[in-house]
Amino acid sequence: MTKKQKRIKTFKGFSFLAPSVLLFSLFLFYPLGRTIYLSLFLTNSSGITTVFVGLENYQNIFLSPIFLKSLQSTFLFVLYTVPGAILVSLFLAIIANEKLKGIGFFRTMYASTMGISTAAASVFWLFLFHPTIGWLNQLLNVIGVAPIGWLTDPEWALISVAISTVWMNIGFTFLVLLGGLQSIDYYLYESADIDGAGYFYKLRRITLPMLSPTLFFVITVTFINAFQTFGQIDMLTRGGPQNETHLMVYSIYQEAFMNYQFGTASAQAIILFVFILVLTIIQFKLGERKVHYQ
Repeated sequence: MTKKQKRIKTFKGFSFLAPSVLLFSLFLFYPLGRTIYLSLFLTNSSGITTVFVGLENYQNIFLSPIFLKSLQSTFLFVLYTVPGAILVSLFLAIIANEKLKGIGFFRTMYASTMGISTAAASVFWLFLFHPTIGWLNQLLNVIGVAPIGWLTDPEWALISVAISTVWMNIGFTFLVLLGGLQSIDYYLYESADIDGAGYFYKLRRITLPMLSPTLFFVITVTFINAFQTFGQIDMLTRGGPQNETHLMVYSIYQEAFMNYQFGTASAQAIILFVFILVLTIIQFKLGERKVHYQ
């Protein structure tokens, strides 16, 4: 191949990549660079930079008790929602994978939360959590248990939002896991049946190992989405009570669009990005070793 042909081939390659590079630069790289730039400045109410402060915004953030509380609440929220959503969705997917009459109806029901917006789902849970007319407290009253302030009690608020988030995430995780279960070769189960293997042995030795790539994907996506939760916090608690549900994304929103401190908000966004990046890399380093690819 001549040098001219190599240049033509290289030019064609860059031509095919150009639209993707342009879109990534416009919607990813530029906003990231702009956020890093703003995090080094104080800004006015219009978001225009005024005073260069360097890393002072970052120092003030880690000295703020409100931010430290939001950091703690965020990690607790991730701890509540990610395992909960994965375990419930896996259980439902295993049930829905059975060849039973009318199972299609249940598959539709399990996946239905995927088609409900965060706002609509939050309104639904807002009624369920209502202290007087909510169905949950009415049920507790029937069995003789005192009503709970689901969204007003600091001990229950974060757990309540986590429960609603798990319910909202079930549809997506269920569909992905069900697709992974249906892609497992059936001859593996037939061979195990010939050897006299029981149901739980097949689940432990065949289903979970063969499903591990799908599980790894779902865990990673759910983990990242949990850190970025905002809608249900804004609809249900607005960060209260006593900042118990004041997660990092809501803190960024409050600083930027309520306090008009765009520099501080940008610094918090960068910190959140670094946390997600580092934890995702750790997850890939540790979790991918246990993934069994066919």
